[in-house]
Amino acid sequence: MKILIGYPPLESVKGYPLLSGNRQFQWFSHPTIIFPIVPASAATLLKNEGYEVIWKDGIAEHLTKNQFFNYISFIKPDLFAFETKTPVIKQHWKIISELKKNFPGMKIVIFGDHVTAIPSETMKKSKVDFVITGGDYDFSLLELCNYLTRKKEMPKGLWYRENGEIKNNGKFELNHNLNELPFIDRDLCKWKLYEKEYNMKYKPFMYIMSGRDCPWGRCSFCSWPRLYPNFRTRSVENVLDEIGILIKKYKVKEIFNDVGTHPGGVWLREFCNGMIERKYNKKIAYSTNFRFDYVNEEDAKLMKKAGFRLLKMGLESGSQETLVRLNKGINIEQIREGCRILKKAKLTVQLTVMYGYFWEGIEDATKTYLLTKELMENGWADVLQSTIVMPYPSTRLFREVIENNGFIIKPDDWEKFDMTEPVMKGKNMFSESIKKYCDDTYKLFFTPKYVIRTTLKNLWNPKYLFRGAMAAFRHVKDFKK
Repeated sequence: MKILIGYPPLESVKGYPLLSGNRQFQWFSHPTIIFPIVPASAATLLKNEGYEVIWKDGIAEHLTKNQFFNYISFIKPDLFAFETKTPVIKQHWKIISELKKNFPGMKIVIFGDHVTAIPSETMKKSKVDFVITGGDYDFSLLELCNYLTRKKEMPKGLWYRENGEIKNNGKFELNHNLNELPFIDRDLCKWKLYEKEYNMKYKPFMYIMSGRDCPWGRCSFCSWPRLYPNFRTRSVENVLDEIGILIKKYKVKEIFNDVGTHPGGVWLREFCNGMIERKYNKKIAYSTNFRFDYVNEEDAKLMKKAGFRLLKMGLESGSQETLVRLNKGINIEQIREGCRILKKAKLTVQLTVMYGYFWEGIEDATKTYLLTKELMENGWADVLQSTIVMPYPSTRLFREVIENNGFIIKPDDWEKFDMTEPVMKGKNMFSESIKKYCDDTYKLFFTPKYVIRTTLKNLWNPKYLFRGAMAAFRHVKDFKK
């Protein structure tokens, strides 16, 4: 069985789609491609089981639709599997229809958070053969292929067609042992495609994922708890072994662990001590996603010693009322104190900030802006990401917006959930005001105090400085569409 895994190209006047391996979706004026860990894991699993696997990412390779279709015509796969997200699901329905028309014998499999939330919708509105629900679609895709070719058991959480009827076999199960996953075949999945489109400080760099997905898993805006309702990790030893291979085989200089939130507590300390004992801390920089309530001085010092460089921290709002409503599990003082502790340990802090909650007004948005400005100007944060919040289907936030009549669009206008424009009303705030807050927040990169401090800190790395400045200019441009 010949299996194609990847992404069909998406063409839009809005720019380049950030789809692969990301918890949100946004169009960018410049390509920003993240290595898709779980699809890459699926490709590796299938290859190791003896299937002929081909990796083709039409987005990362900047292919046109015709080029992608011509490629399929040339290689003639038996099955094509790809990931989708809410803002592009309607485009994917159209692509599926065209694929089935041109290649009627090819099975099509789709997976991701949107189809996990509403699987029946995609079955009804497209000619897709299978919808895999849940986040372990690497394991599930292997089980599906074994079912189709080797008469093994069908994976749980599968939607399919039988004699013209849409059927499913119940709720997906997350009972897989992540330590049983083979280390990703980076060459099979063309890792260099993703390195060149992303501005990490040191290169070569690669992504790993130590767990699925977040031990907190309660934030009302996040769609990934639908994929991963219970948090699981790989063993410390397993993750360290993978890092060792990446250092030895690919000479990586930086690794980003894209788990939703990096494990804390005992797991974190064992991992840090392992990095030090194996001397990996002398060979790579290590970056990841983290939580403010995990931060303490003892762990921060150990993390720095272990080679940690950058921590992405979810600030989300400067309004305590909003943090409570989002069920973030943190408070404003924890944000300030967490940033102070991390900077004292000489770690790089990246803040994620969002505007456009339906209950927030100008006063709340201003609190978010001023808190972000304070942290950036004081040197307690180094980098930021500013976006418009999206209430994806299946999230508690989506249900709240429905209950409060808070949408300014039809709730199933999925293409408008792309972070280009607000989709929620906002209390005494209009679309342009929300976009201006995002824009002004990105402009904090250009304040004299920030420019001087960042330039002096990175004089030895002018390429990184230039790439960072260009990225900031492009983000400002993204909110002027």
